[in-house]
Amino acid sequence: MNPLPRHPRGRRRPLGPALWPYLLVAPTVLGGALLLGYPLVRNLLISFQEYGLAELIRGGAGFVGFSNYRTVLTDPEFWEVVRRTFWWTLVNVVLIMVISTLVALMMQRLGRKMRILVTSGLVLAWASPVIATTTVFQWLFASRLGVVNWLLVRLGFTSFEGYSWLADGPAAFTVLVLIVVWQSVPFAAITLHSALLTVPAELYESARLDGAGGWRIFRSLTLPLLRPLFGLVLCLEVIWVFRCFAQIWAVTKGGPGEATTTLPVYAYRVAQSLHRYDLGAAVSTLTVLLLMAALIAYFRQLLRQEADR
Repeated sequence: MNPLPRHPRGRRRPLGPALWPYLLVAPTVLGGALLLGYPLVRNLLISFQEYGLAELIRGGAGFVGFSNYRTVLTDPEFWEVVRRTFWWTLVNVVLIMVISTLVALMMQRLGRKMRILVTSGLVLAWASPVIATTTVFQWLFASRLGVVNWLLVRLGFTSFEGYSWLADGPAAFTVLVLIVVWQSVPFAAITLHSALLTVPAELYESARLDGAGGWRIFRSLTLPLLRPLFGLVLCLEVIWVFRCFAQIWAVTKGGPGEATTTLPVYAYRVAQSLHRYDLGAAVSTLTVLLLMAALIAYFRQLLRQEADR
C-alpha cells in the first residue's frame, strides 16, 4: 500500500479553491451590510442624540448619552406596549404553527391532484401583496356591507347588525390576528409539508404495524425527525410577527386607543407624531434587543447542535 502524498513543508497551498466560498458570499454580505448595516448604525447613533424636527432640518444634533433610553424605560406606557407585543406574538405564532402543521399533515394524505390544488392556493395566498390582502379583510369586516356581519346576522346573531369590529379593542385585535395568521400559514405549511416528504414512508408503515396511532406517530417519529426545521420555522415566524407593522398600521394605526399598538407601531408613532426621532430610535433599538433576547434560547440550541456535528 502506497503512503498518501504529503505537502512539502514550507510550501503554501493554493489559495484559489479556498477563496471561492468567500468570493461567492461576498456580494450577499456587502449587500446586507449596505442595506441593513447602515440603517441599523444610523438608528443606533440617533438614539444617543437629541434629534427632533429642528435637528432634522438644520442638523447639528448633540449627544445626550443614555438620556433617551432612560426616558423610554421609565415610561409605563412603554412596558404596557412590550407586554402587548409579547402577547400579540404568542397568540399569532401558536396559531400559525398549529394550523400550518395540521395543513401540512393533511396535504400528506391528499391525492396528487388535490395536493397540487391546495399547494397552488397556498402559494397564491402567500404571493398576494400584504396591503391587498389586508384591504380585502377590511372589506370582509366592514360594519356596513361586510360579509362577516351579514353572515353572522343570517345565522341568528342579530347583535352583529352594523357591528364595528375596528372600534372595539379585543375585536380589532382579533381581526389583525386573523390577517397575520392568514398571511403566514402558507409559507409555514408549504415548508413543513416539504420536510414531511423527506421522511421515509417505511418508518410510518413500521410504526403503524407496531400499533401506533396518528398522534403517537407524530409525537415520537415526525416531530423528533423534523425538530430542527420546526425550530427554524418557529424562529422565522417569531421574527416576522414581532416586527409586524404594515397590517396594523393599515387597519387600525394602533387603535382603538392603544389596543393594537405593538413596539414597531409605538416607535413609528413616537417618531412621526411627536417628531421625537431620538425616542423613536431608542424604542427601535430596544425592540431589536428584546427580539434577540427572545430568540437567544433557540440560537444557543442551534449553536450547540452545530458544535456536536
